[in-house]
Amino acid sequence: TSGEFSMILASGKSFQQARKVMMSAVEMTRFCEPYTYRRAVRHLEKGRVVIFACGTGNPFFSTDTAAALRAVEIGADAILLAKNVDGVYDSDPRVNPEAKLLRDITYQEVQERDLKVMDASAITICRENKVPCIRVFGLDDPQNILRVIEGDMMGTVVHP
Repeated sequence: TSGEFSMILASGKSFQQARKVMMSAVEMTRFCEPYTYRRAVRHLEKGRVVIFACGTGNPFFSTDTAAALRAVEIGADAILLAKNVDGVYDSDPRVNPEAKLLRDITYQEVQERDLKVMDASAITICRENKVPCIRVFGLDDPQNILRVIEGDMMGTVVHP
């Protein structure tokens, strides 16, 4: 959706030291490498950071679902999910000024409370395949991605 992006990062070294590779199922060879499972795994085996961009290239699948699928495919330790809000709330903070930020929540709680972390398909994929962690954080500051990678506990952790 507009204004948000999903990506998965997996690394064998510190983020600052590692070589980074961006892959996309949507062909954009000027900007990133075409996604194939084999190539992604090969990059990971060589200790590179792999960033998945632009969804699956298929209609009816959100970028959230693409992130969940790629995480399961490569056995990712985490999905880093930057959103227009700074984490998961008990209700929509754009509508409810009393909404409370939830720092830690399970996939089951997300589904039971119908929280809008990701679309229902993506959450189900993560839950059923026991993706270890989704870190949801704000997109407002581009440095947030590096902060999260470096261990900042901002936002919300969603887990099995």
